[in-house]
Amino acid sequence: MAEISRGERRKGLVNGFAAYGMWGLVPLFWPLLKPAGALEILAHRMVWSLVFVAVALAFVRRWAWAGELLRQPRRLALVTVAAAVITVNWGVYIWAVNSGHVVEASLGYFINPLVTIAMGVLLLKERLRPAQWTAVGVGFAAVVVLTVGYGQPPWISLVLAFSFATYGLVKKKVNLGGVESLAAETAIQFLPALGYLLWLAGHGESSFVNDGAGHAALLASTGIVTALPLVCFGAAAIRVPLSTLGLLQYLAPVFQFLLGILYFHEAMPAERWAGFALVWLALALLTWDALRTARRSARALAAAAAARPVAVAAETPRSQV
Repeated sequence: MAEISRGERRKGLVNGFAAYGMWGLVPLFWPLLKPAGALEILAHRMVWSLVFVAVALAFVRRWAWAGELLRQPRRLALVTVAAAVITVNWGVYIWAVNSGHVVEASLGYFINPLVTIAMGVLLLKERLRPAQWTAVGVGFAAVVVLTVGYGQPPWISLVLAFSFATYGLVKKKVNLGGVESLAAETAIQFLPALGYLLWLAGHGESSFVNDGAGHAALLASTGIVTALPLVCFGAAAIRVPLSTLGLLQYLAPVFQFLLGILYFHEAMPAERWAGFALVWLALALLTWDALRTARRSARALAAAAAARPVAVAAETPRSQV
């Protein structure tokens, strides 16, 4: 990151704000697609996302990755798993927003970092620092409080958090770029989604066919709504430090939470405020610990870099003997 100019970093920040801003404001978009149901919207999102990214990749002529992926069955299987879990994530999120559960959906993305850490411990045998253990414990207490408040576990939040954490874990192993990964995943989703849309049309239940050109255009725009934030995120990821992206990620659930309360007027009784407060406390602990660790690492690297010339100078006479 040191060699990236100030102008490039500014461009990266703008793209980062744009990506997370669009993800945060997307609850305003899904209700516009009614009377289409969540499954029809999901199917259109899969189909039109593939169309959009295929056009983008054809424009930049970036197809070499596809041939390599097809020759690697293990990576292809992982892409299939990623496609399956992101299908669950997208479907539940669209249903939650259009059913009046925007606040609970935002909670899923607030607790996602905690779930990711917990999965790292359980699946990858990672070791946590004390602050991280504390944050996970506070997050678990928040889920208990919210379960009491809702009268049941906050299943929407938990499904969104666990599906997205699983998606992130699988994507790390696949190691594909954002647009390429979306292209591969939607290629797997395409035929089932298209089959479902054709079935709806054959039974006279397709809102794409029945509700006019404007509605059809909105459904087709789900491809742009899905892919454009990813393009901006990709532009940000190569220009700003990972720690900055880690802080920016909280913009999306904050916007979703505010929309749920201020725009959709969802109820927030005291016990839900208490649960959210515990989640925010856990995230504050994680952020503080991450920033402290990053500063320590930076100081250690600087000290090592400063000591290296001294060590070389001390060894030079011996090497000339």
